[in-house]
Amino acid sequence: MLSEERLAAFARDGFITDVPVLSATQVAALNAELVELQEPDHAGAEYFYEYHRNESTEPGSVLFHALGAWRVRPAFHDLLWNPALRMASYQLLGGSVRFFHDQLFAKPAHHGGVVAWHQDYAYWTWTKPMAHLTCWMALDDVDSGNGCVHYIPGSHRWGLIDRPELAGDMDAIRGALDPEQLAGFERRVPVEMQAGRASFHHPLLLHGSYGNRSDRPRRATLVNMLADGVRSNMTDWDAPGTKTYPHVAPGEPMGGTYYPLLMDADGDLAEFLRTVPTVQPA
Repeated sequence: MLSEERLAAFARDGFITDVPVLSATQVAALNAELVELQEPDHAGAEYFYEYHRNESTEPGSVLFHALGAWRVRPAFHDLLWNPALRMASYQLLGGSVRFFHDQLFAKPAHHGGVVAWHQDYAYWTWTKPMAHLTCWMALDDVDSGNGCVHYIPGSHRWGLIDRPELAGDMDAIRGALDPEQLAGFERRVPVEMQAGRASFHHPLLLHGSYGNRSDRPRRATLVNMLADGVRSNMTDWDAPGTKTYPHVAPGEPMGGTYYPLLMDADGDLAEFLRTVPTVQPA
């Protein structure tokens, strides 16, 4: 379980980092599957929601990005029910947790591409209300040298900002910010962690990651979650994702096979606590 200090830091800054979620054995299993998934002719490729072998728009750079690995390989499927992930998400969302979608990001050594500054919810406005959470898990040791994520503390209170091209101009979003917000870039924090550690961030937190010019890869997997009761707003078919995610009728709660309940406040939480009596505060 996350400590009260960690929960307070999330409310203040919009993120927490360095949360232990994966063992070395789990990291190795996920990376082995990720190697397979980066080959475009891999078995099960048709089950991805999105698949970009190289989403980077910068010449000479590569950014592998895919959504839907949980439907394609068992380790990424089972990751959704990771105890540390589920408990932290329950605490941070304040109630029952549903799965939204997962993501893979891989930046190869020497020419890894950027992920431009953005807010996650800017791409998810086809769900309402905004009650979302992202868990970013390092599958390699990550630091400023190999393109780790950077956060801007407190930017989750800036409101919704127009979304940029995700793998385009790193600083494109600056044109949508006022002078006070631009000054906030001076407070950006690199999220440096060992493999197996995770950060959690608010859906409006401004974040991005620079290119990888090191001699090490930078691989990560993300699990995006939402509070139980969030509804589909799939009326705007130009909204990002509405053509690729499993469909939920407008106005209906997100749920069913593709948006499973990960932690149920009415029953599963009590059972979870009974079966994990030795959990220590992160």
